[in-house]
Amino acid sequence: MKFKYISKIFLLTALLFASACQDDLLDEYNPTGLTSENAYSTPAGFEALVNAAYAYTRAWYGKEEGYNLTEMGTDLWLPGVDNRRLDLMVYNNLQGSEAGLAATEVFMERLWQRSYQAINLCNAGVNNVSKSGLSADLQKTREGELRFLRAFFYWHIAEQWGGVHFTTEETKTAQTTANRTPIETIYQQIFEDLNFAVANLPNTTSNYGRVTKPAAEAFLARVHLTRGNNREASDLAQKVISSYNFSLVPKYADLWKMSNLKNSEVIWAVNYTTDLTLGDLTNAITNPDGHPRGSNNGHLHFGMAYERTAAGSIGMQRDILNGRPFVRYMPTRFLLNLFDENIDSRYHGSFQTVWICNRAGSYKKKVGANEISVTLALGDTAIVATKSEVSDEIDAEKKYLIIDESKMYKPDGKIAANAMFVPLSKFQDPTRATLNEAQSARDAFVIRLAEMYLIAAEAEFKLGNTTKAAELINAVRTRAAIAGKVADMQIAAGDVNLDFILDERAREFAGEQLRWFDLKRTGKLVERVRQYNPEAAGFIQDFHILRPIPQKQIDAVVNKGEFTQNPGYK
Repeated sequence: MKFKYISKIFLLTALLFASACQDDLLDEYNPTGLTSENAYSTPAGFEALVNAAYAYTRAWYGKEEGYNLTEMGTDLWLPGVDNRRLDLMVYNNLQGSEAGLAATEVFMERLWQRSYQAINLCNAGVNNVSKSGLSADLQKTREGELRFLRAFFYWHIAEQWGGVHFTTEETKTAQTTANRTPIETIYQQIFEDLNFAVANLPNTTSNYGRVTKPAAEAFLARVHLTRGNNREASDLAQKVISSYNFSLVPKYADLWKMSNLKNSEVIWAVNYTTDLTLGDLTNAITNPDGHPRGSNNGHLHFGMAYERTAAGSIGMQRDILNGRPFVRYMPTRFLLNLFDENIDSRYHGSFQTVWICNRAGSYKKKVGANEISVTLALGDTAIVATKSEVSDEIDAEKKYLIIDESKMYKPDGKIAANAMFVPLSKFQDPTRATLNEAQSARDAFVIRLAEMYLIAAEAEFKLGNTTKAAELINAVRTRAAIAGKVADMQIAAGDVNLDFILDERAREFAGEQLRWFDLKRTGKLVERVRQYNPEAAGFIQDFHILRPIPQKQIDAVVNKGEFTQNPGYK
């Protein structure tokens, strides 16, 4: 395969940048005189290789590219007014010359490339760990980490693109051919690598961000569930729940506080740094395209245009607390209506509904066909966003701007206006130094304990044990309950079905880069997009359960008769 980007030259470049730029990710020695010949034959060089492999997880998690391929195009999200990726959002590039999801989509191309770059580093490390000069015990640990990461990236590739190019050998020179490997073969390697990781990784780590034995078990549980191995998935998930020191954070909203990122619920996170000079902005490993946002940029994309007077905002100007909204993603009406905010704390723990005036003055507020004059002082309520419908009579009584259901959605759930809405607030970062800072030090949670309960619940449901499934779901719902409402949040065995599980996962994990995989795993992607995402319903097709292989990759190989595009794509 003509992987120009995973040649020997690239490997050396990756290791050089990793040694220079990745102190923020994992502790390491910064070696000098690094060459391709000694890159993984010295302890320092090998540690740089491992850290470079970790760095690529940032391409998927906490970045706009990753959000688009893992959350969007599902039942939960509509395009915001400034969305640039309609092909991934609604399977139709209405702004471009080509209809549909095209093989030239740049976000898919980037993640395809980054994933294979990471795999090449993992292959190099796994095959050369015995030459590293590390102690025998540390060799096993580092090999376990590399095998976990190789499985992690191959899982993303297999789920997104299916049975595509597969190798466990390091690529040192440009390859001009690619293979089409059955997905079963890829998964065989994923299971082998994760089992090795489980057997050889420590239970804990003092170096936050490294994978551990429970992290490997948790991810293995996810993979078993993906492949329909329900007994194994349930047993492993319940082992992670009961055998380690993880616990659900008592208050759901506290999960997202910047002061509480390293909490008892996080099994594994892609970690970012509070020192933005060590972040992704100028890092050729994690940000090789020179993306101007760098680091974790999830805080930019889910916000609404609270500060834009052109959108009808009143009493607000951009500030650090409310964020710098790029207005990329808007929740579907379906997502908002999944929550009963009277008993479930996850609604207000996930979404922002109130903005407090930070720009005093007199404003014109539109109510129905009329405009009324209002005066706001600092500290007054300026905007309220609600999923409910508010009558014009009540609206006219309030000084603040009300964004209600009919202002966001048409009667059929399509977009009425997508500049101001009820925005997801999980990823906001009020610790940013300036109001225009695009980088965030927020860690991206990849696996947290609540997922283990819901993995086990789904597996038990599929095994026919709805009583156990309800018990596991209720553990998550108990934590989510508003004080005094625990009993109201409990479900019975008869309430459990696949759609309820998917709804519960949406309430718990909205925005956390699991949704596309959830819908694909359960065979519900096309059905639920057609049912609950009216902007995408007319465009999604059965073949969209796989992404198109990037056209640049198709064009680069000489064996085009063997390495063909996925079905349905041009």
